[in-house]
Amino acid sequence: MGKKLYVGNLPYSMNDQKLNEVFSAYGEVVSAKVITDYESGRSKGFGFVEMANDNDAATAIQQLDGKELDGRNVRVNEARPKEDRR
Repeated sequence: MGKKLYVGNLPYSMNDQKLNEVFSAYGEVVSAKVITDYESGRSKGFGFVEMANDNDAATAIQQLDGKELDGRNVRVNEARPKEDRR
């Protein structure tokens, strides 16, 4: 079972493919998704990456948290479980 990571402060030019490429340097990426606005389709500046195993996730956090990507210092940490919106 892999770990899901939250990636914040992404550059607005980032897309799913670029996000996958960035994280694949640190291990096997199961999925990479930049969250977009429903109406405009523009990036909201954050996304989620699921790594294949915990060691790869830990390495990605260590290497990428605070790193500059396209002029923005990204935040990378373990994602919290989705909260119920009721």
